Amino acid sequence: MVDIGQEVYHFFSGLGPLGWLVAIFILFYIDAIIFPTLPELITVIIFIAGLQTTSAWVLGILILVTIAIAEFAGLTTLYLIVKKVRVPKMIRRVVCKYQDFLIVKDERIILVNRIAPVLPFLGAFVAILNWSFRKAVIYTLVGGVVKYGLILLLSGWFFELLSEGTAELVTMVMVIGILVASFTLSIIRRRRMKRKNANCPR
Repeated sequence: MVDIGQEVYHFFSGLGPLGWLVAIFILFYIDAIIFPTLPELITVIIFIAGLQTTSAWVLGILILVTIAIAEFAGLTTLYLIVKKVRVPKMIRRVVCKYQDFLIVKDERIILVNRIAPVLPFLGAFVAILNWSFRKAVIYTLVGGVVKYGLILLLSGWFFELLSEGTAELVTMVMVIGILVASFTLSIIRRRRMKRKNANCPR
């Protein structure tokens, strides 16, 4: 998925700051409706590149606004598609059964999902489980702003305190560490869900 992110980034990088924001929007939109694109990594790469010409605060705010718009668009697109399409009963049963093994069984799982991703195709889940779309949007935006706001804030802080080369290295290590931790927590949670499922009477 990193290759897709890199291709999108390189394609739009020639347009400068506007192109970078377009790349971020596309990656987060795809991540929300189709498959993971590891947008955290590309977001930090774009943030680092943009620091050469733009204020860290201005760039950070623009990136956060773009992320919020993209995630809202992705959630809404998938939600409306699933609401309008006749979803087979078998898929509905699978989704409902999957919900039974979640730590939190309502819209609040969206916040947990920022730490340990276990809920793909969020818009589809919201539509099938008849969750509150309004709450889903709020949790999506709050979770996104907090998570990526902290990443960008720490990245900017590193560049203020450290030399450019060291700051870049520390920032990349931080993001990779976050991705590894999220991936590990996701695997652990999925395994627990499978064990719980295996112990359930059939």
